[in-house]
Amino acid sequence: MTEVGIPTEERIRRALDHLRNDTTDEFDHVTWFEPREFTDPTIAQLERDRVFGRVPSIVLHGSEIPKSGDFVTLQLPRNNVIVVRRDDGTLRTVTRDNTFENADVDQRNLVQLPTEERHGFVWVVDDADAEIDVAEWLGPEMDTIIGSYGLDKMVTTRVQTFDEPVNWKLMQDAFLDGYHIQYAHPNTAAKHIHTNVMVFEDFGRHCRFLSLRKSIDRWIEEDPGDRSLAEHQSGGQFVGPNSTLLNQPGHFQLLTFRPDRNDPQRCRMEIRLIAPSVEESGLTEERYNRIWDKNVEILNAVLYSEDFPILRDSQQVMNSANAGNLILGRNEVANQVFRREIKKLLDTN
Repeated sequence: MTEVGIPTEERIRRALDHLRNDTTDEFDHVTWFEPREFTDPTIAQLERDRVFGRVPSIVLHGSEIPKSGDFVTLQLPRNNVIVVRRDDGTLRTVTRDNTFENADVDQRNLVQLPTEERHGFVWVVDDADAEIDVAEWLGPEMDTIIGSYGLDKMVTTRVQTFDEPVNWKLMQDAFLDGYHIQYAHPNTAAKHIHTNVMVFEDFGRHCRFLSLRKSIDRWIEEDPGDRSLAEHQSGGQFVGPNSTLLNQPGHFQLLTFRPDRNDPQRCRMEIRLIAPSVEESGLTEERYNRIWDKNVEILNAVLYSEDFPILRDSQQVMNSANAGNLILGRNEVANQVFRREIKKLLDTN
């Protein structure tokens, strides 16, 4: 299959050159912004309306409601919703209908939000008056990239949900950059992944990034020739407006971030582990569950002991009267793309 954008092996070798030269891909400028972007209720309301109320975002994987009649309930930034797999949304009966006179039951269906299932995910625009076109929103590059992974043939093996006293954009930022690994995760991720050595492709609303595992270090001094270096890389995508899709060995991690309905200094983070089903994996159900339980255990340990304490403290700093402005460096390319695209949506009436 023809690859979209820069071929993987070429991107890995570009990253390897960065590693040799202590460089990384860079955005074309630094960006200054104010702490109030993470605390201001007016900005938060605009985000709920002009971001989540206008463009598609992922709410779950289709395997979570596999059969007709299966449903989940969700609190989205603007609406409480039921996501149900069925062919209609009709109001089926009215209790003691004689007391409701001309209730016109046939016209009282559930209010429907624009919804589409694509690439295995269920996407929603959080406004009943909006329209949805996931392929158009993704654009040809990202639509092809996500479609190439076969996620529609996989299943959600585990879902972790976290309600945190942190603005959703600050939380999203933390899972986009490769700049903090050495400092926030010295005894975990930093033992395996190089810090601040990344290759990016900017697809407008979205971007793709690649970092290097430390197993590649033998090739810093030695020419790898034309051999594949794919095992030495870790990749991912920022899928706007609020998701990070990480390519992990044998599975994917989908991280989604949604603002709280009322409080700009709270958000909900969801992590989905998406992998082949137990039947496709060739494993016994016991071993399959043991693997994914261990993944969750490791993930939770890192989040609760390393990521979340830093993020909570960072949110508190945003409330300081003289906090001063903040800056995104040129090395924080995915964060720059995220902020640029959110700003575009907010600036559109």
